[in-house]
Amino acid sequence: MFEWLSKRFHPTPRPSHALDLASLPAIKPLTDAPLATSRLVVLDLETTGLNPKKDQVIAVGAVAIDHLEIPLDDQFDLVLQRPELDISETVLIHGIGPEALRYGQQTEDALFQLLQWINGDPVLAFHAAFDRQFLNKALKQVLGYRQSHIWLDVAELMPTLFPDTETGGRRLDNWADHFGLEASARHHAGADAMVTAEMTLIALDKAAKRGLTTLPALQGKLRYYRRINAIHQR
Repeated sequence: MFEWLSKRFHPTPRPSHALDLASLPAIKPLTDAPLATSRLVVLDLETTGLNPKKDQVIAVGAVAIDHLEIPLDDQFDLVLQRPELDISETVLIHGIGPEALRYGQQTEDALFQLLQWINGDPVLAFHAAFDRQFLNKALKQVLGYRQSHIWLDVAELMPTLFPDTETGGRRLDNWADHFGLEASARHHAGADAMVTAEMTLIALDKAAKRGLTTLPALQGKLRYYRRINAIHQR
């Protein structure tokens, strides 16, 4: 399925000389707008390793949630053109080999188009700190872009809203299996982003039933969850 989506919704290349950071959409401030009428971006990255200080982004997958729906024509899925990177330690995990990096989309153009597509909206990810560090590093190194979007961690959101759920672990696979969600391919950025988006809709439905209908309300619930966890770990 995602091979077809990638071909259909692959961003159109643009010449590097046409890039203009000033033309990018402004990051939208945190407001009390209802989540039911908002657009959120669920993002997943594939990288050359787990260390943001030395490893690099090689693929981006993202899915929009708009008015609590996942539009099939509002997605972003591509491999970056980074043939100079060493993927020997991770190629068996994500399946992205030297040829894919050689013929991927030009990195500067791809990241610029990603920012255009995000359109300043809040970004969600499973273990968001990981994706946020890697993405911000790539945007700074490649584009000189230093702004940061509003982020929300789905890996925190799930146990916050489903505290008594036994999943057998804290990984994306554990939660996906619990809710019967299936990825078309594991460790594929686009497929993992889709599963995370589907999981997010489940979480937002639960949140709405608890009266948590805005992003600030969700963030407040997450802060409370962190404080409780910190107390229990003392």
